[in-house]
Amino acid sequence: MEQDSKKVSVLFMLFGTLFCVCLITANVLETKQLSFGPVNLTAGIIVFPVSYIINDVVCEVWGYQRARMLIWMGFAMNFLFVVFGAVADWLPGAPYWHGDEGFHVVFGLAPRIALASFIAFIAGSFINAYVMSRMKLASQGANFSARAILSTVFGELTDSVIFFPLALGGVVPWEEMPSLMLSQVLLKTLYEIVVLPVTIRVVEFTKKHDHEDVFDKDISYNIFNILKI
Repeated sequence: MEQDSKKVSVLFMLFGTLFCVCLITANVLETKQLSFGPVNLTAGIIVFPVSYIINDVVCEVWGYQRARMLIWMGFAMNFLFVVFGAVADWLPGAPYWHGDEGFHVVFGLAPRIALASFIAFIAGSFINAYVMSRMKLASQGANFSARAILSTVFGELTDSVIFFPLALGGVVPWEEMPSLMLSQVLLKTLYEIVVLPVTIRVVEFTKKHDHEDVFDKDISYNIFNILKI
C-alpha cells in the first residue's frame, strides 16, 4: 500500500504524544529503585517498554519512515525536558523552599547518565523499527506477534548493551553487568509478551481506521532522513 505523506492521521498524532509522554515519564520514574527478591530495577520499567510497543504499532501500520520521525520527535522532546529540568535544578531556590534535595534527585540527571540514555534510546529504537520493517517485508505481513517480540528483543538488547556500560561502568562491578543487562532485556520482553493481545487489537483497529498497512519497499533506512515520510 502506498503511503500518503500529506495525510494527517489523528491516531498517529495521539501515538506520537503518548510516545513522548512515556519517554519523559520514564526519565522521572528512573529515579526510584525497586527490588524484587534478587532482582534490582528502576521504576522506569513500568512505562518505558510502552515506547517500544508504540514503535511497533507505528512501524507496522505507517512504516519505517513514520517510525523514524516518531523516534526523533521523542528524542527532541526528551532532550528538552532534561535541559529545562537541569536549568531549573541549577537555579537557586527561594529561601523558604526546602525541596532542593528531592528536586535534585529527580531533575539533576548526571551528564554521563543522560548521554548514555540518549545514545541507547536512539540505537535501540532504530534497531527495533528496522527489524520490524524488514521482517514484515520478509514475511509479507504475516506473524505480527513474532515480529513484535523479536524486534523488541533486538531493540532492548541494543539499548542495554549501550546504556549500562556507558552509564554505570566502574560504578556497578563489571562481572555483574551481563546479568543486569540480561534481566532488563528479559523483563521488558516479557512485558511485551503480556500486553501483546492488546497490541494486536490496537494494530488491527488502527489499520482499519486509517486504511493503512505500509510495506517498506525501496525506502532509505538512513536514520537522518528525518523529513522523508
